[in-house]
Amino acid sequence: MIKLSMIEVHPLRAFTDNYIWALVSKESIYVVDPGDPNPVINFIENNNFTLEGILITHHHFDHTGGIKTLVDKFEVPVYGPKGGHIDGITNELVENDCITVLGESFKIFEVPGHTLDHIAYYSDSNQKLLFCGDTLFSGGCGRLFEGTPDQMHESLNKLKNLHPETLVFCTHEYTKSNLDFALVVDDQNDYLKDYSLKVKNLREQDKITLPSSIKKELQINPFLRLDSKNIIFNASKHASISISNEIETLKTIREWKDNF
Repeated sequence: MIKLSMIEVHPLRAFTDNYIWALVSKESIYVVDPGDPNPVINFIENNNFTLEGILITHHHFDHTGGIKTLVDKFEVPVYGPKGGHIDGITNELVENDCITVLGESFKIFEVPGHTLDHIAYYSDSNQKLLFCGDTLFSGGCGRLFEGTPDQMHESLNKLKNLHPETLVFCTHEYTKSNLDFALVVDDQNDYLKDYSLKVKNLREQDKITLPSSIKKELQINPFLRLDSKNIIFNASKHASISISNEIETLKTIREWKDNF
């Protein structure tokens, strides 16, 4: 549990490596990307909470699979990407929309790349929070299932320029595997080497490695460090090509990571 000034954020484990984030204020909660309804229902019933709403980042089933069960049981609004393609969405959101969640104002960013419909929720009011689904991971980024390297580059730049103290709540426990790759592509990064040992120790104890922060990701995440000469050199060497810009670097290391 992460206790902040206005709300608490609790990770609810689902499937193999998903986190459903529960935002709690007093007895009221919202949940982010409930792919499985059961951890949410158990959390609510064990704590006598009241579900007030659901936030969705994109259409993949491990993020949306619990919508119907939760709406049938609790009759709550569901916020998510515009398009009409996600069953259960009651409030469609686009770039620069703002919603209020438990007294916190959240701005919507469209962040295509992993999927074309992907959005993120950002609060810069009382506390700086980013719920970014599968766009930005700790130490990595989402696979390009639907979008292009250009789109992912634009989306990641949008997020990397947020306030450094912004807490990053992504939806999967991929940190160790991401850092295993980062250590290869960014092999001269001493901070990364030290941090990867901390992550390894946490995971050996089955402890969560999230949330991260924008400040930390700028130091450890190769997908936010595309101007690094060391990363460009290693990516060029791996792919046997000459890389001339950040989008080419991103494309190269994303394809490398896909087969790592």
